[in-house]
Amino acid sequence: MAFITANWNPLGEAFYRKTELYEMCWSLKDGLRDSLVAAAPYGGPIGITRTRTHVKKTHMSRCVSDFALSPPAAVLREPLRRSPSSRPQLEIFSSSGVSIASFPWKSGPVVQLGWTVSDELLCIQEDGSVLIYDLFGSFKRHFSMGQEVVQSQVLEAKVFHSPYGTGVAIVTGSAKFTLATNIDDLKLRRLPEVPGLQGKPSCWLVLSQDRQTKVLLANGPDLFILDNTSCTAVCPPGLSPQAGSIVHMSVSFSYKYLALFTDTGHLWTGTANLQKKLSDVETKRSTKPKQMVWCRRPQSQQPSVVLMWDRLLLVAGVCNDTIQFPIEDLCVLVGELDGVRIISSTNQELLQEVPLVCQDIFKIASMAPGALLLEAHREYEKSSQKADEYLREIKEQSMLGEAVRQCVEAAGHEYDPSTQKSLMRAASFGKCFLTDFSPDAFVTTCRELRVLNAVRDAAVGLPLTHTQFKQMTVQVLIDRLVYRQFYPLAIEVCRYLKIPDYQGVSRVLKHWASCKVQQKDLSDEAIARAVCVKVGDSPGVSYSHIAAKAYECGRPELAIKLLDSEARSGEQVPLLLKMKRSQLALSKAVESGDTDLVYTVVSYLKNEMNRGDFFMTLRNQPVALSLYRQFCKLQEQETLKDLYNQDDDHQELANYYVTASYREKRLESRLSLLQSAVDEYNKAKNEFAAKATEEEMRLLRFQRKLDDEKGAGLLGLSLQATMEALLALGLHKQAEQLYRDFRVPDKRYWWLKLKSLAEKEEWDELEKFAKSKKSPIGYLAFVEVCMKSNNKYEAKKYVSRVTPEQKVKAHLAIGDLEGAADAAIERRNESEMGAVLSRCAASDRLLIEKLNRAAAAKK
Repeated sequence: MAFITANWNPLGEAFYRKTELYEMCWSLKDGLRDSLVAAAPYGGPIGITRTRTHVKKTHMSRCVSDFALSPPAAVLREPLRRSPSSRPQLEIFSSSGVSIASFPWKSGPVVQLGWTVSDELLCIQEDGSVLIYDLFGSFKRHFSMGQEVVQSQVLEAKVFHSPYGTGVAIVTGSAKFTLATNIDDLKLRRLPEVPGLQGKPSCWLVLSQDRQTKVLLANGPDLFILDNTSCTAVCPPGLSPQAGSIVHMSVSFSYKYLALFTDTGHLWTGTANLQKKLSDVETKRSTKPKQMVWCRRPQSQQPSVVLMWDRLLLVAGVCNDTIQFPIEDLCVLVGELDGVRIISSTNQELLQEVPLVCQDIFKIASMAPGALLLEAHREYEKSSQKADEYLREIKEQSMLGEAVRQCVEAAGHEYDPSTQKSLMRAASFGKCFLTDFSPDAFVTTCRELRVLNAVRDAAVGLPLTHTQFKQMTVQVLIDRLVYRQFYPLAIEVCRYLKIPDYQGVSRVLKHWASCKVQQKDLSDEAIARAVCVKVGDSPGVSYSHIAAKAYECGRPELAIKLLDSEARSGEQVPLLLKMKRSQLALSKAVESGDTDLVYTVVSYLKNEMNRGDFFMTLRNQPVALSLYRQFCKLQEQETLKDLYNQDDDHQELANYYVTASYREKRLESRLSLLQSAVDEYNKAKNEFAAKATEEEMRLLRFQRKLDDEKGAGLLGLSLQATMEALLALGLHKQAEQLYRDFRVPDKRYWWLKLKSLAEKEEWDELEKFAKSKKSPIGYLAFVEVCMKSNNKYEAKKYVSRVTPEQKVKAHLAIGDLEGAADAAIERRNESEMGAVLSRCAASDRLLIEKLNRAAAAKK
């Protein structure tokens, strides 16, 4: 255990250690001096570019020595800018120094670099423009911090993270602050002016507390807080007036603690709300530190601050003690959730407070359960009986479960794989002696450590601690692997951690395929085949999404090939329409059998194409044409006419004219439409329909004539309704004319006249009508119509004229049971006699006997 604690340094009651993460893979000619460096937290990428000062120095020295050579430095607004070779390189590296992207900076001077929460690089320029690049150096978008910034220029800028997302804050040459709390939903806030401030402040930072974002700034010894509406002077509790001017400040990773450094070497630490003082350390160094970063692990009771000068790294704690580390080269400090990453031109280290559980296990002469279990396992591997003594001692204290837990927890905090294995083997050894041990934590930690060791490899370059991994979550880690295009590793992690396909493997494959379609060195056929083989029918992967990426990359034919593998037509059609492949989109919609989808495509085509091409397209798709006709019948009648004309469909066009005629109120318009219908029916060789339409026209003219002469209001009625109306009005001659002219069947006419005369109770006319000639509807109808009008007297007149087959019904209709019985007996019809019997009451005993005797005699 001694070698593990060899690099521990005490600070109050805590220990701090530096763990080497990587020997950097990069080769920086001038190191990190005169460079803008931005390293993302959680082991994120590193962005580097040279500052303007370095450019000027390098350019001038090289110009003097050799005009043929030009400096690899930033673009200047002076004559230096005229030389293309003077442009600096913007380089992006992984945390291990592996080059990811490098490109010449062609825009204006850069004031600050920073990373978003999604690993996009922000480049903030002097003119207030913010350019955003992805991890591979591809330009994404840009925005401006305001037009007025162009004149006053940005003096300093800071990129920060808040609950709202990634934010940017700037201070301009006119000493004004501008804030954007979320660059994805840009809303610029102009903060109030600071009294007496000329130019940039001594130092400043952004605070994010209680979902509010503020700026804390120092102007000499004065400290101010800027919010949306006010500028408030504040005084840190316990900071002596003799401390001098504040020249540097730093806020902790969680925005909970604040550190202030003065020009007299005082380091004040306290809560970020300036309500409580933690410490006041005399560093004995009056020069302003290059960087000052908080170093604190979660739940730590002894947070510390790391300060860096040219040759010294100083760790100051709340206990007023310090640790000093000499450094040979300029470094960059990166604040993390549980420590500080120290990046130099040669290597990278993690400075952190040693977790309490690791202290308990590894510190000299520790008697903690975890330490005893680790020692017991070491003795067991040596086949020493001391292993049993250590185990017995743990068991006597009933601390074996706690010992196992400590070893598992400590393994998670260790970076060295061999130390992890020692602790996990000790835990495995100890759990064998437990009867009610739950293996969940042990198994989970084993899996997570294997994943962490894989992503910590220099080729991947994600030096995550277990604490950071837990905070980040597995899903975000997979996203980062995918974003860096480590697809095989991402898939293996998903499978090893048994993440559901739709959250894991399928999501990785989706991103892989989206990148695959952008490979310009492969043919469309090769890419489509590779994507289909690799993706297959993985759940949650949409071929239409991949095809959309292909189309965005200018490869429409590849997009169509990929869409052929999309099982859902509803996903295929929108992209095909976007690609202007209307014919194919319509075919896919028809094949799907989804009428709504077909209507969607047809509606799109109608708006995008001229009428002639639109109709020709529909003619090639009968199903779509039929559906569109149905739609037009309900919504667009005029379009329906054009469709029939386009197809020379005379029958349907004639039907259209007939239907349209009923919507016309003017007779002339209606007759014109009906004449057009006659012409179309004739072209369609439908003689019956043509003749029927001509008769309709004749009827309309007849109705108009009567309307003009009699005011009958007949226009628009059917033939039968017209005859009924004429009879009701007493215009029998006109009704007779219609009867003859339109060859109305005799039965229909007699029924109409019979009902009309009965309703008007014109009984004499009815009797004359009955005697005019033999009734084609018989005389039983006369009987029934008279009885319906409750006129039994008139009904009896027609009973005698009823045919023998209907005599019984006629007598029963007028209530003559005896007459009905006689008729039934005369015809010897059992069913008729039964019908009469059913109408007889108990008082009709003689009639009943008569019918029964007749029925018996028939048998």
